[in-house]
Formats: sequence, C-alpha cells, structure tokens
Amino acid sequence: MTVHIIKLCVGAEGVDSLIDWQNSARSRGPDGLPRHVTRMTPKRAAEVLDGGSLYWVFKGQVLARQRILRLDEVVGEDGIKRCGFVFDPEIIRTEPAPRRPFQGWRYLNPEDAPRDLPQQRKGDDDLPQGMAEALAEFGLH
Repeated sequence: MTVHIIKLCVGAEGVDSLIDWQNSARSRGPDGLPRHVTRMTPKRAAEVLDGGSLYWVFKGQVLARQRILRLDEVVGEDGIKRCGFVFDPEIIRTEPAPRRPFQGWRYLNPEDAPRDLPQQRKGDDDLPQGMAEALAEFGLH
C-alpha cells in the first residue's frame, strides 16, 4: 500500500521558487536528480517507494508534490547517516490544502492527500496567500 510524505518547504516562497532551487546544481545529487536530505529515514520505506510522493507545504498550504524515486543513505561530513529523498524532476501542482506548521516530515495517507490540479489551473499558486487560504477553507479552490 502506498503512503506519501508531507514536509514544509522552508526557504521557498512558492512552487516557482522550489522549481528554481531544484534547477540549480546545489539541489541535485550525483546522478543529477533533485533530492532533499533529512535526518530521519522512513521506517515505512517500502510503502513510500510504492508510488509515494512528497507533498510540499508553502506558507501553510500544500501546493505541490513530487514523486519519490528512491531513498539514499547519505553520510554527512560529521559522519552521521541521513536519508536523501530522490525525486522525479517533475513538480506537480496540487489543489491548495491548509496545513499547520510542524517539524520534520510526516506520513500522509493517500485519502488525505490533495488532488493534482488540472493542467489549465497551473497558475493558481500566483493567488495572494490569504485569498488562496480563504478559498480553500470554503472548498472553492
């Protein structure tokens, strides 16, 4: 059974900012794929790798996801083992979904994951943050 991951996208203003970051060489692993290194390795790795995605939270709203291709062990300069989430380069925009702040990452069940936006709605993340939140709260966005 598939399970997803949800994580705050710290340092990015929105989806376009994440795209810019991942297009830079600094965000890529040795294989050229985008990755994010985190301290904890998912114990449910098999479920994550069974079609799971990482859902990105920007300023209190889930706005995008990326399919997780693999989980690499990464050893830092300090000798500590960490987990490298390796992503499909395609960032898929989702319907905005409010999320409270949290630390690290969390599991996200498929039934709780926001739906992908249809192609014609890809620019919706350009709405002012307050407006996107209000629309999502009323189920209109």
